Amino acid sequence: MTIDPTDALAEIGLLDDDAIVVGDAALLLASLDHPEVDLEPYFNLIAEMTDRLAEVGDGARLAADQAAALGSIIGEEYGFIGDDENYDDPANADLIRVIDRRRGLPVSLAIVYVATARGVGWTIEALNTPAHVLLHVGEGPAVIVDPFAGGVVVEAAAVGMLLARAGGLPRPPKTEPFENLSNRGVLMRLLSNQTQRARADGQSERALILCERMTTLSPTTTALWWERATLERQLGRIDEARASLWALLETTHDPRIRAHVLAAMPS
Repeated sequence: MTIDPTDALAEIGLLDDDAIVVGDAALLLASLDHPEVDLEPYFNLIAEMTDRLAEVGDGARLAADQAAALGSIIGEEYGFIGDDENYDDPANADLIRVIDRRRGLPVSLAIVYVATARGVGWTIEALNTPAHVLLHVGEGPAVIVDPFAGGVVVEAAAVGMLLARAGGLPRPPKTEPFENLSNRGVLMRLLSNQTQRARADGQSERALILCERMTTLSPTTTALWWERATLERQLGRIDEARASLWALLETTHDPRIRAHVLAAMPS
């Protein structure tokens, strides 16, 4: 039976976070832009890397050993690396194209690592680090891995400078310790990245499509409905903007937000 990606995305939006399988969901999102592509080879590649990780990492209990095995398989053997040359290429945030090219953004590459490591039962989390997603491998003391750099381990003392360089900041951000991204949060960060690039390129129609996916994936996030309504209004879709604002009202009981939304409601 063929699965409709739009229906499947709506189902993911209703799942508890722990029930979301990040790699599968990211491929599903990518398939919305590639309806002609068979996803089976992509699922198979992740399964193949998982099998290789199980072989190479057999017996790895320490986080440092697990991190080394991940870098060896995903970064070295399969050649996944960050795209320094064409960082802003939309293909870098599209998991189908990332797997095709073995190139991507930190967040899309992080999804590849998470999908593979969790396939062998290891603990791995994407970190909510500014500008550049990093990974926390194992339990207990942090072993930080940079998926953009081929899975190299980043010493704790060097994390701040790495993030400062990635974000073009004059000094390291003062936000440590960093929180883990939820499964839904990883997917939302991937979509947010795509949306920001579409808006920066003046592609309002594309930005709206992506924003629609975001509200489907995270329907209770108030700010997303406001962004969607803003784009719909800019494109002259007044009825749709009104519907989005009504959906926003269903996500909040804050009287200030509600008053602001009602005042902005198109007549």
